[in-house]
Amino acid sequence: MHPVVTAFFDEPTNTISYVVKDPTGSSCAIIDSVLDFDYSSGHTDTESADEIIAFVEKEGLKVEWILETHVHADHLSAAPYLQQRLGGKIGIGEKITVVQDTFGKVFNEGTEFQRDGSQFDKLYVEGDSFHIGQLRGDVLHTPGHTPACLTYVIGDAAFVGDTLFMPDFGTARCDFPGGSSETMYESVQKILSLPDATRIFVGHDYKAPGRDEYAWETTVGEQKEKNVHVGGGKSKEEFVTMRDARDATLAMPKLIIPSLQVNMRAGNMPEPDAQGDVFLKVPVNKLGK
Repeated sequence: MHPVVTAFFDEPTNTISYVVKDPTGSSCAIIDSVLDFDYSSGHTDTESADEIIAFVEKEGLKVEWILETHVHADHLSAAPYLQQRLGGKIGIGEKITVVQDTFGKVFNEGTEFQRDGSQFDKLYVEGDSFHIGQLRGDVLHTPGHTPACLTYVIGDAAFVGDTLFMPDFGTARCDFPGGSSETMYESVQKILSLPDATRIFVGHDYKAPGRDEYAWETTVGEQKEKNVHVGGGKSKEEFVTMRDARDATLAMPKLIIPSLQVNMRAGNMPEPDAQGDVFLKVPVNKLGK
């Protein structure tokens, strides 16, 4: 089945969110939403999410799922806001518990922070399936960037999050806690074993050198042939050597500190204090290199 895919590009974070619609009805899913956040002021805004809401309402769609490909380190999720306005269940990979345990310690969250994934409505494992109306989705566990990364194969489309980028940009970093370039290579091979005609929708785009426009749709066949990091039959050893060397040169994402604290809570803010104020923590000398 050929789902109808509508993309929403958020330039401040280079994130692409997707509305994926059953072509035979009005059911849809939202994948990797964005809550706008101004770090310098600590203010959030819902402009990006409101654009999706306006589209869903204009088209008369019914949201069944609000899906996360992983715990993002470069933008905040708008999942709770979208759920409040549109309904639907929030889903992520069951290895979210590993991420919660890791960063619960980094941010000194204490025992009140639940590390069992209970903030989400559904925790997916490899081989799970779900439906968007009559449209079937299948779950691939594709770790490497993070332990909880998933690829959602919905009809003839695969939503790969940060595992793969456009062929001229390559793959995602693997140096976050729980990441692994060796594991990433195996996950990429799993995605590339899908039929060549499978449409791939990436989670970010940064306009590779020489390309003037943002892009987010490619195919398995194009990735196998042209991906600058894994295409053309590159070996695991070649990839790991390249990826580890490249990752050693990368700075931490600008929004990693607020993003992790919010996204490991399914997009919810930490509990407010007695006065109703919400605070995020800044760990010193824990996340940087």
